[in-house]
Amino acid sequence: MKHIVKILTLIMTITALWIGLLQTSMIPQSHTWLLPIYFVVSLGCYGLLMVGVGLMNFRTCPQEALLLQKDIVEAKEYLKQRGVDVSTI
Repeated sequence: MKHIVKILTLIMTITALWIGLLQTSMIPQSHTWLLPIYFVVSLGCYGLLMVGVGLMNFRTCPQEALLLQKDIVEAKEYLKQRGVDVSTI
């Protein structure tokens, strides 16, 4: 819930700043109307960057892979005891 409040506060702040820029004419009107588009494009680029960084830093867990293989073998044995054919899996 706290994260939602932070996001809404940020959106309201950016909207208030944008409306203020529209009314004060500090920036030319043609540029001010494009600010939301620039913001969305920047946000998309930031999101792609964060996904890329996350993929580059993705760690492999060899010990977890071994535990998963052990669990799979145990599950197959359990299912064989129950009469389920798992030879093709």
